[in-house]
This record gives sequence, structure tokens and C-alpha cells, in this order.
Amino acid sequence: MLRIAVSLVSTLLFFTGSVKGADLDCPLRDVPFSVDLPMMDIMRNDQAKAALQRVAPDLLSRMPPSIASTSAPALSGIMSLRTLADMGAMPAAQLAELDSVLRVVPVVSADKSSRCERYDDERPRLAVPRTEIKLLVFEKMTGFRDGPSVDAARAMFMELGRRNGWGVVVTDRGGVMTPKLLKQFDAVIWNNVSGDVLTLAQRRAFEQYIRNGGGFVGVHGSGGDFIYFWEWYADRLLGARFIGHPSNPQFQNATVRIEANPASIGATLVPGWTMNDEWYSFRTSARAAGSQVVATLDEKTYKPLGRAGHNLAMGDHPIAWMRCLGDGRSFYSAIGHRPETYVDPRHQRLLEDAIRWAAGKGAMLCHDGGQTPAR
Repeated sequence: MLRIAVSLVSTLLFFTGSVKGADLDCPLRDVPFSVDLPMMDIMRNDQAKAALQRVAPDLLSRMPPSIASTSAPALSGIMSLRTLADMGAMPAAQLAELDSVLRVVPVVSADKSSRCERYDDERPRLAVPRTEIKLLVFEKMTGFRDGPSVDAARAMFMELGRRNGWGVVVTDRGGVMTPKLLKQFDAVIWNNVSGDVLTLAQRRAFEQYIRNGGGFVGVHGSGGDFIYFWEWYADRLLGARFIGHPSNPQFQNATVRIEANPASIGATLVPGWTMNDEWYSFRTSARAAGSQVVATLDEKTYKPLGRAGHNLAMGDHPIAWMRCLGDGRSFYSAIGHRPETYVDPRHQRLLEDAIRWAAGKGAMLCHDGGQTPAR
């Protein structure tokens, strides 16, 4: 099988012969059934699904197709029964009963193979461009996938590459996460990545790449999952966990305010601008986790109300921030659900500045977890 991925100045060719199914070192392969597993894995096992039907029949009958789905990408990959309970879909006592019943369901070889289908180890051959900045755009999704926003973001990254003379390569294969392949790039951009997408070995390779001085840029959906099974990604690389976005209406005008930062990301955009998008809220402020905030939302300019009127106001509401992890650089922006945001010149400028910094070409570098002036 031959796969050809879109790129700006180079081509990715994928070859077969990869490890498949339960032989992959996928993170959830051997994990017992519980209310904390992705709904996808519950729905794929007849015994687990029967337990759900018996204990919470009303929940199953009301479950939207995207949450009941057994095929990735789908919301069922980033939601668990505990998530649904937190949203008010069932009482705590029912959740506890379900957890007790599910934990006695055996994990058999068919479950292991099924859980590992979402991962891959296809190693691409990369024709890496000879440019000052080399960028890898990563687009693997097993959770929520909004095609228009993914496509619009990719087009913007390629346009920024053309405008600045950067080399841009695009892939949706987790097998690209190896030390040999990653070291060819100055930064890796996660384009609305959703769901658990990397094997244990791929996770280790990416963590090492960042610690050793690599760069990460994540946009919107790359920080918008309800559940995570990779603590380092959520708590160290991102530094904040998503809790929801407004639902009525979902898209609203809000004011983005730029904060001064050592790398001067967004400096030409001060004091900020107003735009229409889907606005994420997080469990805690990224500032509390030690991030350098680049932009915040003015909560007085929109209504941060989620499902059933749940209050998503944060007070201090960072929407874009930067972090140093060892010698590595991490930038995340929650802006970007609507495709129109990726043609907004102000949003483009914010990401352009962020990419340059993440690639190690900005005014500040990361060293031992702190920022120092570039020589």
C-alpha cells in the first residue's frame, strides 16, 4: 500500500510491513474495563455493552451516535462513562455500580486487537527540504475530527511556509514519531489532533525530542479532549485540561487580549482583537501551571455557558500560552474551530510568531526549563 501525504516542498511515502493489532505497544491494550475507558472500547465488547444496557438502559438509548460509535475518529474515543456522569447523564451511584460490573469483564485477545487498531507504526520516508526552518505538521486523529478546520489549518501552515521560506511536511501517521525522523525537524505542529494517537514507544520518542530542544505548536483540538491517557502531554506539554466550550450559542464574538511575553509573540497585535470562534475553557489557568501566557479571553465580551447552562467562566482565562520543557519549546493556542479563523491575518500572525519561536528562531530560547536570550 502506498500513501502520499500533502506537503509544501517535499513528499512523504509510507511503506507496509508494520506491526499490527495486539502486537503494538498501544497504551490501553491490557487495561481492565472500567468507567474510565473510552466509550469506543466499551461499545466494542458485547459483555461490557450488555452490562451498560442492564445497569443504565436509559443512558444507552439516549446516547448520540458519535458517542456510541465503535469506529475512529469519533467522540467515543475521547469520552468515558465518567465523563458522561460529570455532565449529569447519570447519578454517582449508577456510575459506581457500572464500574464494579465492568471490572469483572475479561480483557481478551479480541479486545486487545480492537483497542490497538487506532494506532499505527508506519514509518514514513521523508524528503526533508533544505530550508532554515523545517516543520512537520502532524494530523492523526482518533477522537473528534472536524474536517473543515483541519483542512483550513493545513492550508494556512503551508501558506506560512511559502511566505517565509519554511519547509512544511504533512503526515497523519503516528509512526513518524521516532528519534531518527523527528530530529530532522525544528518543530512539530499538531493540527487539531484529537484522541490517543501514539504508542508507548512513539510517546517516548516525542518526549525525548521535546526535552532535547525540539519545538511543539498545538492548535485548538490538540488541547480539547475530555479525557487523556498520556499525562505528560496534558499536564506537562500543554499545562491545562479542557472542560468544555459554550453551547448556546456555540460560536460567539469575543475579545482576545495579548499579554507581553519575553519572546514578543503577538507583540504587533497589542492590545488584541475581536473574533468569532468556539471558545475553550480549562480546569485551571495555564498560568497556574507555570506557563507564560500570550493571550487571554475577555470573559465580559461573551457568554461562557456550556451545556445545561454550566458556567465555564475561568476568571483568568488564557487562550494561548508558551512553556519551556528542558531545552524544548511548547506553544498552544485554543483558537481555531471555525475555518475562517485560519485566514484571519491576526490569528495567522500570532501563529507565525509562535512557530518561529517554537522552531528555535525567535528572540528567546529555552534552556533547563527557562527562557534565555538567543545569541
